[in-house]
Amino acid sequence: MYDSIIIGGGPAGLTAGIYLARANKKILILEKETIGGQIASSFSIQNYPGFSEINGAEFASNLYDQVTSFGGEIDIANVIKIEDGKVKKVYTEDSVYEAKTVIIATGVRHNKLGLSGEEEMIGNGIHYCATCDGAFYKDSDVAVIGGANTAVTNALFLSDLCKNVYVIYRGEKLKCESVLEECLMKKDNVTVLYDTVVSKLIGSNELESIEIKNNNETRNLDVKALFLAIGMVAESSLAGDLLKVDDGKYFIAEDTFTKIDGIFVAGDCRSKTVRQLTTATSDGTIAAMNVLEYIKKL
Repeated sequence: MYDSIIIGGGPAGLTAGIYLARANKKILILEKETIGGQIASSFSIQNYPGFSEINGAEFASNLYDQVTSFGGEIDIANVIKIEDGKVKKVYTEDSVYEAKTVIIATGVRHNKLGLSGEEEMIGNGIHYCATCDGAFYKDSDVAVIGGANTAVTNALFLSDLCKNVYVIYRGEKLKCESVLEECLMKKDNVTVLYDTVVSKLIGSNELESIEIKNNNETRNLDVKALFLAIGMVAESSLAGDLLKVDDGKYFIAEDTFTKIDGIFVAGDCRSKTVRQLTTATSDGTIAAMNVLEYIKKL
């Protein structure tokens, strides 16, 4: 039996794994897709303390090495069910594991456009975080898709770095807070394109330009980067019926504690206001510390 099973091998889950394995606890991290999660696909990370710049894949690899160097186990497996009890049971498609505690760190997935070539261009012209990747497009023309707070905030940030910023929104009016809209309209290098959608991505593995459609008119827009801010979906279906979630389906877990003793939540799948690499690793640390205290009382 494991002291803790961590579901999700992103920065939050791997950080929790480092702390627990270093404390000589028997742990298993189960990740269904890519070790490191979404950060592994980032071309460059420049906003993590201690690193002026590091490739996302290298960062994820370093976390993996730290976990395993302390004896932590990591496996690729899709968790389909969690069962509560004095002993927690975690079911994958092939196995059943038992543990004293469970940390859910399943993260989120960004909504995508569903266009041809999109997956190949992620990190090579298509991005989700302006504060993470905007600096790579200094003095270039870029576009932001979306009309809510995140999209407008991204556009404002990019306007101070980039030559021209296009905000592409399918609606007739932005959905952001009025104060953000007022700030956006004061920017001379920002153009809002209403009733407009991106209909095609142009480029081979790297974005060169986009095709946009307004009503029945189609034209090309030369931008070097496209920042998507069309919402995120919490990866909470695994335990959405077991734990409390908010209106956005994010797990409600104050300080990583859930309503169920011995089950904790860390990272972007947790209901909170800021989702960054640093807040994910912070959650992982807190969850690990809470697990250690919980185990002491058993």
